[in-house]
Amino acid sequence: MSLADSLKKLNDLDVNDLDINNAGIWPMPVKIIVALILFGLVLGGGYWFFVKDQYTELDRVSDREQELRQEYENKAYKVANLDVFKRQMAEMEETFGALVKQLPSDTEVPGLLEDITNTAKGNGLQLQEVTLQPEQQKDFYVELPINIRVRGGYHELGSFVSAVAGLPRIVTLHDFTIKPTSGDGDQLDMQVLARTYRYRAGE
Repeated sequence: MSLADSLKKLNDLDVNDLDINNAGIWPMPVKIIVALILFGLVLGGGYWFFVKDQYTELDRVSDREQELRQEYENKAYKVANLDVFKRQMAEMEETFGALVKQLPSDTEVPGLLEDITNTAKGNGLQLQEVTLQPEQQKDFYVELPINIRVRGGYHELGSFVSAVAGLPRIVTLHDFTIKPTSGDGDQLDMQVLARTYRYRAGE
């Protein structure tokens, strides 16, 4: 049978006349079309149930590979610079230890108050008040506020502030209030809040 005859017979064929039980006697073009459809369904099903999951797993593994590569590079960098990090840590511990040594202990606070008093008098100021305020607890240290009131000339006040800032122990000055003394234009009253600090080790 020629191709033209097969196509003419296919055009004349009614799909309703096809019986699945007699597929062996179907015309050849019908058999080919059905075979192609079945082949396509098998390919599609195989991709959906098997290949698609493999692609998803491949993407997951690829992402994990990138994470592991980044983790490896980070660890390799740390290992390569381990000696540098150790030196930096030792320097930080040394610096921290030096700063901690500048923080007064409880027994040194009276001495610090005496230093402030002597500094005021040494700069020619009249000491009106040096009062230790209640402690303030912080994360790893204790803040010790000291209220100070002094009277004197402008230059003497400046020298006093500079001398207090230069004490061996850490002392910071806050909340300055300066006003002229009533009845004496050359004299000034200064009130300032000094803060020193105590390390909380073992508390």
